[in-house]
Amino acid sequence: MTSTFRTLTVPLNGESTPGGLPSFLVRDDVLCWTRREAGLVGFGEIARFTATGPERFLEADIWWRHLVLEAEITDSVERPGTGPVAFGSFAFSKASAHASRLIVPEIVVGLRDGCAWLTQLTFDDGDLTEAGALAALARWQDAPSGDAHEPGVPAEASTAVGHSLAPAAEATLHTGSLSETDWMAAVAAGVEEIRAGKLEKLVLARDIVATVPDGVNAADVLRELAVRYRECWTYGVDGLVGSTPEMLIQVEGRTAQARVLAGTLDRRDAEGMAGSPLEFAERVLAGSEKQRHEHDIAIESLTTALAPFSEAMNAHSEPFILELPNVWHLASDVKAELTEVEGHVPTCLALINALHPTAAVCGTPTTVAGALIRKLEHLDRGPYAGPVGWLDAAGNGEWGIALRGAVIESPETARLYAGCGIVEGSLPEAELAETWAKFRPMLESLGISS
Repeated sequence: MTSTFRTLTVPLNGESTPGGLPSFLVRDDVLCWTRREAGLVGFGEIARFTATGPERFLEADIWWRHLVLEAEITDSVERPGTGPVAFGSFAFSKASAHASRLIVPEIVVGLRDGCAWLTQLTFDDGDLTEAGALAALARWQDAPSGDAHEPGVPAEASTAVGHSLAPAAEATLHTGSLSETDWMAAVAAGVEEIRAGKLEKLVLARDIVATVPDGVNAADVLRELAVRYRECWTYGVDGLVGSTPEMLIQVEGRTAQARVLAGTLDRRDAEGMAGSPLEFAERVLAGSEKQRHEHDIAIESLTTALAPFSEAMNAHSEPFILELPNVWHLASDVKAELTEVEGHVPTCLALINALHPTAAVCGTPTTVAGALIRKLEHLDRGPYAGPVGWLDAAGNGEWGIALRGAVIESPETARLYAGCGIVEGSLPEAELAETWAKFRPMLESLGISS
């Protein structure tokens, strides 16, 4: 066995991917990053890095750069996501016991702008050939899924029933760390801290546990999400599954982009209202001082952190309405041209280290909000609201914020997470309702009606 990291990337016949990448989501241990049927899907694992604590991003960055430095790369496609690739998921909090991770798969299928490719990655001796890569892909697709992945956030579900739903297929829901009443009390306490001038915005999350006797099948969940939420980025890494509408950072060459969301409206609220649903969303979201204030805080948080790495930056002067099947959001896209810092363009993980956590998932000031989250939530978020995505050896990558998702904790249980931005005008009952709107994508994908 050799220690040399070697990869082979070859074009893949587009006719072999008629359904796009969702057609490759056939295993519960699949690695996934897809939007509008394009992206990356990974099978197997040849290397893994884990870390905890405040240096987790930089430690992972050093590990990855060392791994690819001496790699033997054969790449006839040369697009973002070809050659060596790792999928990753990072804990939200520097204080979390949850292990952040980078995973290097054995096989990657990619699809971008109508171009499909296949990459095989290995540390073994022997020739890498197109025929061998295709055979390895076939083996992964045909073989049954392996054992369940490492649980993401080990915890025991309480037996208290939460929201009054009508679960299908005998699935049941249980409250997580806080009951609905206790969580609303936490929101009220957060509002009081804001009114006292201790902070400007706070993001509070809550969890629920779904038990599905017929089994929680990650592949089924990912396919459902990829089809229902095409405008979101559907992700699957080691039992963390979901479909996020928020891009923390996307890097292609020297160009970085982000999509910032803050301000949410349940689409069901438009029922029976005058005018079109979109007009209602514009009136309630874009016309709300509270929603605009929350959004402005989130944009300023990102652009301030990104500025030292950028020689030019632009953002929408006005947010737009992002329309999803379950909710509307106020959204803004930010684009920056990266500058050299200490002689080189910053890597994805170096940028994430500077950007995370944004005000969209933590609050502002960050230190004050983070401490208050730990005090009020009674919850280790684990990978929820942390960065999730992929990176390649050329410095390209896409990292979303792990929202609208769940951690599969056992063959029959999944822990779902949702959070809300709290500002001075927030009402606990309205914020609770917003969490249920945000739970809806995962509940639907698990076959639980709401």
